[in-house]
Amino acid sequence: MIDFNGFIYEKSFGSASQLPPATLPEIAFSGRSNVGKSSLINKLCNKKGLAKTSSVPGKTITVNFFKSGNVRLVDLPGYGYAKRPDSERRRWAELMEAYFNTGREIRLVVQLIDMRHAPSADDKTMLDFLNQSGYKYIIALTKADKLKPTELRKRREEIVGELSEAQAVAIIETSAEKNTGIKELKAAIDKN
Repeated sequence: MIDFNGFIYEKSFGSASQLPPATLPEIAFSGRSNVGKSSLINKLCNKKGLAKTSSVPGKTITVNFFKSGNVRLVDLPGYGYAKRPDSERRRWAELMEAYFNTGREIRLVVQLIDMRHAPSADDKTMLDFLNQSGYKYIIALTKADKLKPTELRKRREEIVGELSEAQAVAIIETSAEKNTGIKELKAAIDKN
């Protein structure tokens, strides 16, 4: 069992060459900018300021490591934020490539997708990558609380088609704001 309340911040790395070798199994959180990765990590770990949050998209530009017992959570930089310069987007791509291609023990990827919208082209690229690489992953549909009941029903129907190619071990609706799906997400992470 993972002690979610035991997670502490370890370090952040902003370039591929800085990434340390993996010494523990890792659970990586991936998603586009402003999808709520840091908020979801904070809610899972029951600590408000553990992962830095911002209302400004594209704020997480480093790979951030958190440790509890014999496992690490990894907050990956958000992708798809257009207002970043090309050099910044290249650095991000190199960082992500280094993270996924340097023999790390990635036990699970939690892929976040904003439930209010169809998966973006970048989301689909990431899902394709996860499918082809054989990583186990969970899709966390974030911001479920922002939808009215009729919109929620409609999005649930649409998501079935939008995520038909996904090979996720679970798809869970979440809201860091309202605590929706947090218990289920913890259980799914523990199980995988």
